[in-house]
Amino acid sequence: MIITFGLVALFCVVVIVILQRAHISDRSFTDYAVGGRSFGPVYQAMSFLNTWWPGATFLSATGFAASAGVIGFYSAIYSLLTVVLMYLLAQRVWLWGKAYDLRTQPDLLVLRFRSRWLAVITSVIGIVSSVPWLVLGFQSLGDLFEQLSLGKLGFTTAVLIGVAVMVIRQFWTIRMGMRGVIISDLFQGIVAYIGGTLLLLGLVAWLVWGKGITLGSVSAAHFGLPGLGSAQGPLYVFAILFTGALGGWCWPSIFIRLYTADSVKTVLKAGAIGAPLSVIFALALGVLGLLASPLPEITAHPDMMWFTIAHLAGGPVLLGLAGVVVLAATMGNVDGNIQAMGAQVSNDIVGGFKPLGYKSSMIIAKVSMAVVTVISAWISCYHVPHLFELAILAYQGIIQIAVPLYLGIFWKRGNAAGAITGMVVGFIVAVCLQLGWLGSMTWAYGLTSGAVGIAVNLLIYVAAAYLIPMKAAERARVNAIFAATDGDAAGLPVSDSVLAGAVK
Repeated sequence: MIITFGLVALFCVVVIVILQRAHISDRSFTDYAVGGRSFGPVYQAMSFLNTWWPGATFLSATGFAASAGVIGFYSAIYSLLTVVLMYLLAQRVWLWGKAYDLRTQPDLLVLRFRSRWLAVITSVIGIVSSVPWLVLGFQSLGDLFEQLSLGKLGFTTAVLIGVAVMVIRQFWTIRMGMRGVIISDLFQGIVAYIGGTLLLLGLVAWLVWGKGITLGSVSAAHFGLPGLGSAQGPLYVFAILFTGALGGWCWPSIFIRLYTADSVKTVLKAGAIGAPLSVIFALALGVLGLLASPLPEITAHPDMMWFTIAHLAGGPVLLGLAGVVVLAATMGNVDGNIQAMGAQVSNDIVGGFKPLGYKSSMIIAKVSMAVVTVISAWISCYHVPHLFELAILAYQGIIQIAVPLYLGIFWKRGNAAGAITGMVVGFIVAVCLQLGWLGSMTWAYGLTSGAVGIAVNLLIYVAAAYLIPMKAAERARVNAIFAATDGDAAGLPVSDSVLAGAVK
């Protein structure tokens, strides 16, 4: 335990030193919410990865591949599709953000649809959907410290230790806002996704050359995918890939990363850096899970295989390093979620009804972040029935934001009435179907509840776009903001030179 906990303590000290040395006082709420739009491509890439792949991924992805087989590789595919969407979104989202001082995802929807209620509803859906995943992040730290104690600590005690570590860490997140998140993400990302990938490849090599396990040793059942006649349905794989890719930029903590970049070019470079790292990392997780599946220690507890294999291969040193990797990934994900929630409460919910000054915005954001941290930490200390099912339910709900978000960015038609009605009805449909069928639905040929909800959502949005005429003034306003990203800087509330440079 001196070795395993010592390595974790050393990592935490380095993170704190980095944050202390990097502290810069914010001059505006934009500085606090999006780091002053000042970060380059390497910071952007690591920040995306550190929010996209939580620490629980090391447990769930390897365990899923070990128990379910090659379907576990779907995460590598949809994560790549999410990066492709980054390329499509980058120019318009960043330019609108710079020109109109947008700070959050709902801010963009307000610009596009001119509806504060749409921002409030989007914020509520984003926050409610993020809480179960935040609690899962805290609870994964319970698994982490329970394993690092070599079985000496019970789960509740281990969760309390994990919660204490993250609560202490939140001091810097609350103090520094997004700037602190992005700066620490660089170090945490290097540890989690470069160091973690190297550790994954080393464990794969140990299984192949040390234990003599190859893909031929894996059960043939692990190489099948759901198709015609399967329990999941023939469209199940398509549905999880489709909703996974669309849902990536619906999460507030992911979307806000686009605003922290210093230029459109930086966002594109970040995608070029992050995409191969993400794919290699995800593939390595799946391969490790497949190769470890024949081991009896893994069959008994597949969800703990990351720690089990590390301990078998390298004793307490490798177990400690495996723990550091999980902690690094968890920190970035938890920090990003909490910061985004605080910004949305201040900017979009409270600020949507009452204009706030800099000081008021900062106070509300920081208090909200502290409240979210305490509530999530408190829930994490209890056994919440069906928590993972709630997290999956949250994903099916949050992807309903995709319809007004993507169509609002790429299509000039559409209005607030269609956006609000479609998103709310789609969310209700997704929740009801998920609660009724708990996963894929055979009557829908394997489509998930979220996919069915999006279909209803899209139908309402498109119908409203054609049935409710857009007024001439609104059409002119929408044409103007779209024209700005096509090279026409007229009408934007920033200097011609700044916007012209951004467009170029």
